[in-house]
Amino acid sequence: MGNQMTEMLKGTLEGIVLAILSVQPAYGYEITARLRDEGFAEIAEGTVYALLVRIEQRGLVDVEKVPSEKGPPRKVYSINPQGREQLVEFWGTWSFLVERIEHLRHTDNITDSTTTEGN
Repeated sequence: MGNQMTEMLKGTLEGIVLAILSVQPAYGYEITARLRDEGFAEIAEGTVYALLVRIEQRGLVDVEKVPSEKGPPRKVYSINPQGREQLVEFWGTWSFLVERIEHLRHTDNITDSTTTEGN
């Protein structure tokens, strides 16, 4: 994953994780596996766990400790009403940014002129 992708993900990973949890509750490893299934293969498990601690501290998720067959109980995270509000805000911001970036991309004359000047 390139540096630019890493930097962009830093600002969006919280919303992506909340979106995953809006579908169904999950524990850390399940969230990491889902991210990988969605194409975010290079996100480290430690990054996800650190994010889960932050969103728990911010009150965006509820946590339930569920007994595990192997080892200590697992923390299962579920989005709560405050987290849903945050997710709605995230999608609104995301939509705005996508619209503005797409507009800039389609009005970018630099790309068009550099490809036709040599002809």
